[in-house]
Amino acid sequence: MRPEEINDGVSLLTELGQFGPDGRALYDPRPGDPARWDWGGGSP
Repeated sequence: MRPEEINDGVSLLTELGQFGPDGRALYDPRPGDPARWDWGGGSP
């Protein structure tokens, strides 16, 4: 899947982060530049 095909963002598993192992990092496409992603937060 190409970045320009994703409109809602993605959730990636992390080993190190706010919620420890198996936490998730949330990223959203940057408005006006869908090839770049911005961190949106973390989730357990």
